[in-house]
Amino acid sequence: MNYIFFILFISAILVGAFNGTLSDVVNAMLTSCDTAVKIAFSLIGIMAFWLGIMRIAEKSGLVQLVAKLLKPITKILFKDIKKDSPAVGDIAMSISANALGLTNAATPIGLKVMKELQEDNENKEEATDSMCMFLGMNTAGFQIIPATVIAILVGVGSKNPTEIILPTLIVTTLAFFTAIITALILKKLWRKHD
Repeated sequence: MNYIFFILFISAILVGAFNGTLSDVVNAMLTSCDTAVKIAFSLIGIMAFWLGIMRIAEKSGLVQLVAKLLKPITKILFKDIKKDSPAVGDIAMSISANALGLTNAATPIGLKVMKELQEDNENKEEATDSMCMFLGMNTAGFQIIPATVIAILVGVGSKNPTEIILPTLIVTTLAFFTAIITALILKKLWRKHD
C-alpha cells in the first residue's frame, strides 16, 4: 500500500510540474491535510461516545442478552461453535458494533472472535465454516446507523449528514444477506468436492 501511495504522490507532482500547476498540487495537498485533521477530530467524539455505549452494554449484560436473542440464529449459521464458547457473545457484539456504524470498534472485536474460533479449530491450517461465515458477515458490515460516515459528513460540513442512513441500510442489508447466502452455498459446494 505504501508503494501505491508513493506512486500516486510522485505522479501528482510530475503531472503538476509538467502542466505548470505544481503550486495547485501543493496547495491541494496542504488543504487535504487540514481537512483530514478536522475529520479525525470530528470522529474522536462520536467514536468515544459509541465505544462507551458498547462498554456499558457489555458491563450491564446487554451483550449477553443480545447473544441469547441471537442464539437461535447463531445455532443455524454457526453450527460448529461450542455452546459455551465466548465467541457467541463476541459475534453478537461485533454485529451490534457494525449495526451502529462503528466499523473501527467492530474490527478488534472481529479479530477476537476469529482468535476464539481458531482456538476451537481442530485443523489450524484451514478456516472453519463458522470462521468463513463470520468473515463474510463482518465484511458485509450491516449498518442501521452509519455513525462513522455521519461523523465524516459532519466534519466536512454536510448540510444533511443523516440522508445517508436509508441508502446505507438498504445496501448493507443486501450485502449482509448476500454474504450469508454465499457462505452457505459455498459451504455445500466445498463439501461436495471433499
